[in-house]
Amino acid sequence: MRRGTVVGAAAMSCALLLAGCGGQDDDTKSGTRGHRPVSMADKGEGAPSQPVPRGKGSKVDDDFNGDGARDLVLDDLVHRGHGDDAGIGIVYGGRNGLTPGARQLLSAHANGARIKGELPAAFESEASCDLNKDGFTDLLVSTDPPYDGQGRPPVPLQILFGSPRGLTGKAVQLKVPEQARFGNDWPDQPVCGDFDGDGANDLVLHASGARLSFLRGPFTKRGAPRAAGAPVTAPGNNLVTGKATDVDGDGYDDVLVRKAAGATGAAAGALVLGGPKGPGETGVLFPAGKDTAFGRFGKGRGMDAAIASPSGVALRYDVPGTLRGSLEAKNAMDTAVDAGDLDGDGLSELVISGAGSGSGGGAGEVRVFRGRTSGLAANATAVVVPSAKGTTQVLKVADFDGDKRADLVLRTYRGDSADTVGVYPGIEGELVARKPQLTFSTEEFSSRSDG
Repeated sequence: MRRGTVVGAAAMSCALLLAGCGGQDDDTKSGTRGHRPVSMADKGEGAPSQPVPRGKGSKVDDDFNGDGARDLVLDDLVHRGHGDDAGIGIVYGGRNGLTPGARQLLSAHANGARIKGELPAAFESEASCDLNKDGFTDLLVSTDPPYDGQGRPPVPLQILFGSPRGLTGKAVQLKVPEQARFGNDWPDQPVCGDFDGDGANDLVLHASGARLSFLRGPFTKRGAPRAAGAPVTAPGNNLVTGKATDVDGDGYDDVLVRKAAGATGAAAGALVLGGPKGPGETGVLFPAGKDTAFGRFGKGRGMDAAIASPSGVALRYDVPGTLRGSLEAKNAMDTAVDAGDLDGDGLSELVISGAGSGSGGGAGEVRVFRGRTSGLAANATAVVVPSAKGTTQVLKVADFDGDKRADLVLRTYRGDSADTVGVYPGIEGELVARKPQLTFSTEEFSSRSDG
């Protein structure tokens, strides 16, 4: 997805192979706290199933039980013998990071809302934020409500509200007022953010005809927004999923939209800026790409962008600044980009994963580029080799253990019935740990009825 060579970046350290390399590889010197291979099921060899910790509410992202620790959402659970849709897994966090024993399995049967008397067959996570301002993160789920193909389709999105016990009970259907809809496309692809700067999370949805539905928060427990106006005109009609970002630093979250992808999978993008009335003004156009990550890769005035384009990872510093370089990569359209402050210095690192993540690297490698005051350093990189063989993706770059440094969560697939999730802590001075602090498999969600 992102490829390129940083223009004007001075070389720093040589690439550090984080697994299978010589030199300092013990836990003390590499900054890890020891690898803890954990089975989520109570089989005697690992952590037994634990109750979800009770919280009182917090402002931490993805904190469904409000205990102040970030939680992890897992889709596409491996499902040996459990049908095509094994549900959504939630691993809850604790004082020292993720606690695989404290988990919940969410499913359409147990947690889906009936629409016209029918339970949904599909049940996949889409976005998460605190929609009703109660201190507990809520989860937006995509479903498949009954539709005969005539006229305007129903809303496929449902909300599972967080609580002191996490995500429990039945979901409710998201209410999209008629005046906020446009055309006959499905109202989907939700993005959370405070687009109007009032302190409450809002939602932006795909409408149709290059328009967006803007729903003002907070939302009621019945799934209704505080207000909703006419659809917003935008230069593209396919939203990039994920949480919105205040790219220009004006106190209003902004949202990235994309036009329909071409044969290469790349699509032109544009940033729609938030404001007192919500998203409306187009702030900057981006070159065609398949993935985009925002972060503070240098100490400029605003956020920076990395775009996975067909020719490499294009870099744009101080958005809406001009293009300032690229990172070299093979098979650029097969890569993904993420950003997070792994070493705790206040600047973001760029994480590139996928088949083209690095020159000469294996398909499972993940390459991390260090943020510097002058921008990303081309040669100050770390290469993470996952602890398991297979196809690897980055699940999350975020702080799970509360040390003010982001952690790298990787998932490696070995077919529909086997996978490994590894948590690699961020480390001051070294970017990221050589070995995972914690590993587990999503297969254990299907081993027993959790939650």
